Amino acid sequence: MIQTIDLRGHKPSPSELSDLVPRSLTDVSVAQLAAQELIDDVVARGEQAILDQALRFDGVAPASIRVSQSEIDDAVAQLDPAVRTALESAIDRVRKATRAQVPPPTTTSLGPGALVEQRWQPVDRVGLYVPGGKAVYPSSVVMNVVPAQVAGVSSIALVSPPQKQFGGSVHPTILGAAGLLGITEVYAMGGAGAIGALAHGIPSLGLDPVQVITGPGNVYVAAAKRIVHGRAGIDSEAGPTEILIIADDSADASFVVADLVSQAEHDELAAAVLVTDSARLADSVRSLLDDAARSTRHADRVAVALDGVQSAIVLVDDLAAAADFSNAYGPEHLEIQTSDPDALLPAIHSAGAIFLGAYSPVSLGDYLAGSNHVLPTGGQSRFSSGLGAYTFLRPQQVIRYDSAALREVSGRIHALAESENLPAHAEAVAARFESTDR
Repeated sequence: MIQTIDLRGHKPSPSELSDLVPRSLTDVSVAQLAAQELIDDVVARGEQAILDQALRFDGVAPASIRVSQSEIDDAVAQLDPAVRTALESAIDRVRKATRAQVPPPTTTSLGPGALVEQRWQPVDRVGLYVPGGKAVYPSSVVMNVVPAQVAGVSSIALVSPPQKQFGGSVHPTILGAAGLLGITEVYAMGGAGAIGALAHGIPSLGLDPVQVITGPGNVYVAAAKRIVHGRAGIDSEAGPTEILIIADDSADASFVVADLVSQAEHDELAAAVLVTDSARLADSVRSLLDDAARSTRHADRVAVALDGVQSAIVLVDDLAAAADFSNAYGPEHLEIQTSDPDALLPAIHSAGAIFLGAYSPVSLGDYLAGSNHVLPTGGQSRFSSGLGAYTFLRPQQVIRYDSAALREVSGRIHALAESENLPAHAEAVAARFESTDR
C-alpha cells in the first residue's frame, strides 16, 4: 500500500534531499486562472456573484449571506453538550498558550536622550476562513479566532461555505463555535469568491475589506489567497495536510500506524511519512498498516492517501540522517517517537509543530494541546511559521531623540548621506542646529 524509500548507505546532498522527499502533485498555480475569474466576478457583481457561486459549487444559495445573530445564538444553545465542553476547553487552552506570543513593548537606550521603542500593534480587521468540505472543523474556528482576539484585533469577520443540508446556511457546529467566541459577523460563503469578498469587501452586505486573511481551504482558496496577497496579508497558502514521524526501534508500531492513518483520513492528497533507522519497525508498521487502513471509517480515502506519491516509509542509516531528511521536507506536523526525543530536538530546524514522545500525537495538537493547528504545508515550514497572535501583529519602531542626542550623531549622518549622494538628508539634520550654531 505504501511505498518504501531506502536511503541506507547513501548520504544525499541538500539539493538531492529536496528532490527525494515525497510530495503531493498539487500545484496551486493550476487553479489561479479560475480563482481570478471568481474574484473578479465578486468585485464586479458583489453579493449576486456570491449567491451564483454558492449555487454552482455548493449546490445551494443561502437565503441570507450574512448569518443573523439569532441563528448564531440558536446554534450555541443547540451545541451537543460534550462538543461544547470540548470547545470551551480548547478555547481556554489555546488562549493561555497564545498569550505567550504577544511580546511586551521594550525600549532601548542608545545614549542620553536617544531611545528606540519596539511595539507590536494589531491590525484593525481580519477575515477568517473555515472550510466546509469533507469534514466540519469547529476546531479551526478556535484556532483562527483566538490568536486574533489575543493579539487585540477589534473587528473579525468569519466566512464558511453554505451547507446544502442546512438550507444554505453555515454548518451549525461552526456557528456554535463562533458564538462561544463572541463572533457576530459570519457569512455563508466559500471558495475563492469568499477570499475575494474579504479582500475587496461587499458594500451591500456591510462587509468591509479586511487587512489579513487566514485559514485553510482547498486549492482554489489557496490560489485566491495568493492572488489577493498584497491587498491583504495572508497566513499561508495551505495545501493538503501532512505528517512526518521520526521513529527508532523503541517506538510502538501500533502508535505510529494510528498516527499515519489519522492524517491520511483528512484527504486523498494527505501525506503520511515515516522516517526510521529501524528495518524491524518499518516491517512492523507495514504489516499493521493495511488492516488499520481497511478498518477505519474513511477507509477509501485513507487507502488513496497512503498509496499516493506523497506518502512513504523512508529508511535511513541513523537519526541524524532522519533529522536531515525531515528538515529538507519541512513537515506541517513532525512527531518524534524515539528513545530520547529531546536529544534529537536540537537537530530539527524546520517544522510547523513538533510533537515529542509517544503520548504527544498530532491529534492532541489538532484539538486540545493549546498549540495552534493552522500550520504551513508543502515545505513552507522551511521559511514560515504557523498561525499565532504574531500573524495579526505588526512590529513598529518608535524613535525618540532629543536635540543633544541628534547633534551627537549628526556628523556621522552627514558622512553617510554624502557617501550615498543624498545631501538633503544631511541638510535636514543640519537645519535643526543652524540658529544655535550662528
